[in-house]
Amino acid sequence: MTQEPFEFDAAVDSLLAAVDGGRLLPPPAERVRLREAAGLSPAAVAQALKTRAVSVLAWEEGRSEPTGGRLVAYRRLLEGLAGRYPAPPAKAPAAQVPAAQATQATRAPVQAPVAPPTAHAGAPRRPFARPARVRGAAAGNAVASSGADPRFVNGPLVVLDGDGSAYGVDGIVLDCPAATIPELVEWALGEAALGAPRLIRHGFDADPLVVLTAAAALRLGLPERLQGHEQRRNLRLEPNHPVVREIIAAKWQLTRRGFGPWARIYRPAAPGQRQCVQLAILGWDALDERHWPGVADMDPPQIARVLGVYAARVLTPRGSTAVSGLELMTALRPPTKAVQDKATGRWSSAPNPGSLAEAVDPAPPEATPEHPLAQGWEGGFLDEEVYQWVRDVDSLTIEERLLPYAVGLDLNTAFLASSARLTVGLSAPVHVVRPTFDSKTPGSWYADLSRIEADPRLPSPFTPTGARPEGPAWYATHTVAYAQELGYAVTPMEAFLRYETGAYLDPWHERLRAAYVDTLADLGVTADLSAADFLAAMERHKDVDPGLAAVLAAIKGTVKGGIGKLRERPQGAGYRGGEPWPALARPTWRPDIRAAVISKTRVNMHRKLAKMVELTGLYPLAVLSDCVVYPSPGESPLSFLPYDPSGKPVLGGFRLGPTPGLAKLEGVQDLAWAIDLMAQKVNPARHIKGGDAALEEGE
Repeated sequence: MTQEPFEFDAAVDSLLAAVDGGRLLPPPAERVRLREAAGLSPAAVAQALKTRAVSVLAWEEGRSEPTGGRLVAYRRLLEGLAGRYPAPPAKAPAAQVPAAQATQATRAPVQAPVAPPTAHAGAPRRPFARPARVRGAAAGNAVASSGADPRFVNGPLVVLDGDGSAYGVDGIVLDCPAATIPELVEWALGEAALGAPRLIRHGFDADPLVVLTAAAALRLGLPERLQGHEQRRNLRLEPNHPVVREIIAAKWQLTRRGFGPWARIYRPAAPGQRQCVQLAILGWDALDERHWPGVADMDPPQIARVLGVYAARVLTPRGSTAVSGLELMTALRPPTKAVQDKATGRWSSAPNPGSLAEAVDPAPPEATPEHPLAQGWEGGFLDEEVYQWVRDVDSLTIEERLLPYAVGLDLNTAFLASSARLTVGLSAPVHVVRPTFDSKTPGSWYADLSRIEADPRLPSPFTPTGARPEGPAWYATHTVAYAQELGYAVTPMEAFLRYETGAYLDPWHERLRAAYVDTLADLGVTADLSAADFLAAMERHKDVDPGLAAVLAAIKGTVKGGIGKLRERPQGAGYRGGEPWPALARPTWRPDIRAAVISKTRVNMHRKLAKMVELTGLYPLAVLSDCVVYPSPGESPLSFLPYDPSGKPVLGGFRLGPTPGLAKLEGVQDLAWAIDLMAQKVNPARHIKGGDAALEEGE
């Protein structure tokens, strides 16, 4: 039998991999250098290799590797570029300036870097009871092991079980000799070689994550579950708990959140040393079932695999998916960067352009009612929220009532789609009286949109309830711009505007978009599928690989939760209105950015609803956040979505597909069921899937 050339190449690759530690390509950073040196874009490389640009970016980030003929071609390209653009001679490492991380209470002094320690200062070196075992990674399980940072050879995290086995990514198993939490922290920072390199040059390396099973928690002196009224109410151990006292006695500290499901244990940063470890306690519901479905019940190796894929594609988890979403923003746009004085050669910390460098007060209408600045404010508040609209049942025509089905469409990660190329304010607001509206200036505008006529069969684009505005109100820039797009002249009476602007969320969008698309592709849902095949693939994708399906759910939770954290409300029974709360001290407490994302999301939804009327004559029954329900002659969206004679979807309406902003089937019910709910003023979009949908509108 004749073999194709690529088959011989694959066989040779296997031999090379066996003698070269598995590496067939240069490290990820060198792949980026070679492409940029040649002036090539990821899209150009992707076109030459007949793949997607997101796949090229994944190779360059070390998140995945090409295979087969594509590996051969990519290696040939890199070798050719290396011949034309050799690497410059190695230079002494540049000084780096660590800015204050959320995991550290104090700033490190600005110093040149030193070699990373192999163990925490003062920690006794303990040999492993057994050497690490490495097993082959399953499909979808490669997590940046190629070209891995030598400081973090065992990956970003482990799942510790009761017998001391610590399960890492790619099948690694380590032996953890720790018998106490302080010993566990020392081990994680030293011999375990855990962590992950920074996502960008000016960022910070990720702290090790140790996930504790219930058995491991008991072994280390923790309760299997939070016990007693005090622990359950506060979701943390009381300050006098023996484990907390043990931590303090060992000169470690806890963050203000205390020892809860996601506990951070740290010491003030020292030059060249990482001083923080993140713990996640499974028995305390660290992995929320909504966003990590089924993961807490998996075996430790499976949990490590799921969290490892998330760590490679998003970042090492640092708390709930909402917390991780917010942390990712800062990881990709840190507030400061290191700069060198050319005259003295000294390094110092300076603001990082395009970032949120410091906490700023919101404009009074952007604040929440309990905010200190809102006390005594009587000028109204910004109400940019997602749709919760039900059409008046009396507006249904006889033709609509005779259709047999109600079909729900859900937009993929709608907030993520809206964050792309979104210009937001980076500075404090400036109050302006009678401004001229400018659609390119982010801010909050006080204007009267109540005189704009609206079709009662569609929700108003200006309010989350879909009702027509009753008078002047505060609106984000996108909402007012849409009024102008509809042909109405808008004359704002006043505004709070931000003149230092930027696309702050762009790198956040790009990373999460790639994570979402790549994970769906691993589950068999790709952009090249026909509409019918896409629907079939989506119907079975959760059964293809439950672990990767959980990663997908976590990515979606990261998107919505991260946007919601931009306006985190006070928590705790003891809070009193008018008092500041901890989140206000963050540069990322920015309700105006959250409002901008949601405003754009709602406007995009209305634009599609109006286009559907133009293309098909169909009006929706209800909208809830990013889900819309239509009456339909069939059980499939293909029964009513617009396609041209060649079978291509018509632009402007809802389109099926796997990328953010495109639609998928949410659920199907009998139309009579939907009409009955509408008559009761109940939103059928909430129940179209067969249960009670969580709104998650960014809170």
